[in-house]
Amino acid sequence: MQVLVRDNNVEQALRVLKKKLQREGVFREMKARRSFEKPSERRAREKAEAVSRSRKAARKLAQREGLIAAPKKKLREPRPGQGGAGQGAAPSAGRA
Repeated sequence: MQVLVRDNNVEQALRVLKKKLQREGVFREMKARRSFEKPSERRAREKAEAVSRSRKAARKLAQREGLIAAPKKKLREPRPGQGGAGQGAAPSAGRA
């Protein structure tokens, strides 16, 4: 895995690296390997994860087909220090 550091901005590069590691599941695997997991527990956990994934996929499909209503989108407040609109973008452009 590789992250480029631009303009000596190490903090931003660390944030990008952390996000990549989280997407890859490295942190979850490290937490799981702290203690031994019995094979029966592992099978039960993996089966529960598979059921959860299939339910999520079915829910998304039903929302796309209009069978159930999509959840309401939350309006996000700007984080402190961003100055409202962000990086020169139009205020709340494209958000509903």
